[in-house]
Amino acid sequence: MGKLIGLISDSHSYIDEAVLRHLEDVDEIWHAGDIGDLKVIEQLPKGKGLRVVTGNIDDNFTRAAYPEEQLFEVEGVKVLMIHIGGKPPRYAKGVKPRIKQTAPKLFVCGHSHILKIEFDQSSNVLFMNPGAIGIQGFHQVRTLLKFELSEGQIKNLRAVELGKRAQARINQ
Repeated sequence: MGKLIGLISDSHSYIDEAVLRHLEDVDEIWHAGDIGDLKVIEQLPKGKGLRVVTGNIDDNFTRAAYPEEQLFEVEGVKVLMIHIGGKPPRYAKGVKPRIKQTAPKLFVCGHSHILKIEFDQSSNVLFMNPGAIGIQGFHQVRTLLKFELSEGQIKNLRAVELGKRAQARINQ
């Protein structure tokens, strides 16, 4: 059967109905850091698996609640998630050795506010950055990712555009 994952990042204390609507049907919600305010996590749909890492803007309260890194396995897919990951082939400092050490099938990060999915042959890992759901930053369009994990496979990956960042700011 598998699990449906909703992957978000860089909320920077902002979450709205557009995001929440897309997370209603998922089994697990992953947040790849820069939460901003813990109220964002509290507003997520209840009854879902939750995996969260902190980012560079997160305060000590958030850091006390969530780690900087998560290494876990879901449906036979090993996942490494951190906030600042860079991107293939230029990962952030220390990331490539960590990928080699942990050997995940999926590497998830945030920070850039740019949605990017790429298979990195040199590390044999699928790289995912869901972009940003928040309204802080230089990104033009807010995005998230949804995908299924089943029997060791990553399936039905889709990018969800949540609209222009400027429009969300006006509606705030």
